[in-house]
Amino acid sequence: MKHLRQLLAAVLLCATTLPAIAASTPASAPAASEQPQQTAEQWLATLKPQHGNITLPGGIASLQLNNEFYYLSPDDSERLLTEAWGNPRGFKTLGMIIPTAVSPLAENGWGVIISYKNDGHISDDDAAKIDYADLLEQMKADDEEDNKERRKEGYAGLTLLGWAEPPSYDQATHKMYWARELKADDVEQTTLNYSIRVLGREGVLELNAVAAMADLQTIKQETPKILAFTNFTDGNRYADYDAKTDKLATYGLAALVAGGVAGKAGLFAKIGVALLAFKKFIIIGLVAIAGFLGKLFKRKQS
Repeated sequence: MKHLRQLLAAVLLCATTLPAIAASTPASAPAASEQPQQTAEQWLATLKPQHGNITLPGGIASLQLNNEFYYLSPDDSERLLTEAWGNPRGFKTLGMIIPTAVSPLAENGWGVIISYKNDGHISDDDAAKIDYADLLEQMKADDEEDNKERRKEGYAGLTLLGWAEPPSYDQATHKMYWARELKADDVEQTTLNYSIRVLGREGVLELNAVAAMADLQTIKQETPKILAFTNFTDGNRYADYDAKTDKLATYGLAALVAGGVAGKAGLFAKIGVALLAFKKFIIIGLVAIAGFLGKLFKRKQS
């Protein structure tokens, strides 16, 4: 497949009915020739939730969880994302944060995927200078140009409608969050892209909520708790940065919000698309878009 351009994106495919899990009530007794199905409760029991103080893989960051949340390992997270929510395999994470109050298999279940990007230390010198209204308009204009290319190639476009939650940065803790509302041409529902970021010595901890627009108020309410218990470990904190030895990222906060990597000319690399996953949407991390577009969008009829 020809690359449209080096857009970066992560994607979730439309979820299908989980074949090994009964969606609500336990399945009726199977025929003798059939394998017995698991109930949702039986499948959930195969996961290994972890509580309390968690050190993330690699030791770069930790979670100090209260009883309102639990942690799933990278392997259990992949099972939840693929087997339960119908996503493609292959996206590696540092695990997931799941609320204890609601089952992840419920209609209103949600979770937060954790990953880490080590592009270097991100300077927050531009924090007080960013006009997020202007940035939004620039992002919309860039999206429209990208959509022209997508549609030309036979793919549905993705439109940035606006901030579902305007960006907010705490310069004391070097933590921020924002949310975007997106709309794909061929999907009736709008997409919630809720992003939480923790800046560190050599990179940024990325937390992305898998949730629907209907869950926005819940995510907004829980975000301060998630920010509070997510921190880099000693030696990896923002204040540990050493300009003499550590790499400095080539972009600042504005580019982080707009998509991730700023080019030398000041152009932002674009985050591409997200699709339905158990009625939830997410854009997670940065991977090449071209290899996934064929799985995500219907080609136009020749």
